[in-house]
Amino acid sequence: MRLPLRPRTPLRAPLSRSLSLCLAAAAPFLIAATPPAHAADAVPTCAAPDAHTFPLTTRIHDGPDSYEAGGGYGTWYLDLTNTTARRCTAIHPVVVLVDQQRALKPSQPKLEFYDGTRPRPHPVHFARTDEAELVGAFDDGFPGFTVDPGKTLTVKVRLALAPDAVANEITADAAVVQRHADDGDWVGQSNDYRFDVDPAAPGSSTPATSATPPAPTATAPAEDLSFTDELARTGIGPEHLVLAATSVLLVTTGALLLARRRR
Repeated sequence: MRLPLRPRTPLRAPLSRSLSLCLAAAAPFLIAATPPAHAADAVPTCAAPDAHTFPLTTRIHDGPDSYEAGGGYGTWYLDLTNTTARRCTAIHPVVVLVDQQRALKPSQPKLEFYDGTRPRPHPVHFARTDEAELVGAFDDGFPGFTVDPGKTLTVKVRLALAPDAVANEITADAAVVQRHADDGDWVGQSNDYRFDVDPAAPGSSTPATSATPPAPTATAPAEDLSFTDELARTGIGPEHLVLAATSVLLVTTGALLLARRRR
């Protein structure tokens, strides 16, 4: 599915219908930027024009059933399997957290991922919607993953919760986006990963931190949060958050994607 254009194939009717809502909400918040002429086709799409399925099969697995607020990191894995004969590059997962209590704050989940090229993990920064879901892109200047045809790339992810996180049940899933110069393709969606949050043990006062501090990254500007909030105001529920997640990625990366609009 190419954003912001109309989907080339009706992968899921409700999601396709809600795409126009996302774009309508995004329009007032976008700062139009014209990419270099040579950049538009720099990343070949890994989705065939006539495809009826996602090119990347996406699966979250081996995560713990519960996390203790203020405790250590729990590790899980995200499999990206390329089912096509095309190489998929510039791949960015976007994690969506939906908590039962609607009490989770963007500062409470400490999510990090490894790109396989260095020992230090990348941090994931979350934005909160009006419906209290959290959306975070695997993009802190990271150029994206590459998945060769017929291959599976397994991304190591770790998560901890701050001590002030309340007892809760959280569902995590991942939308997968292939970023292009001025738009992006929605190329995968994972299964749900559900886990409990247990209250902090007595004496916990500081959140878990990385053994190796992550490299400094630019914090998303305040208007990005307004953009995410506006997406929620369109009435998109948790089942449609994949589109909001995609939009967050395309705006917060600094590339100012989604610049094309239907006239």
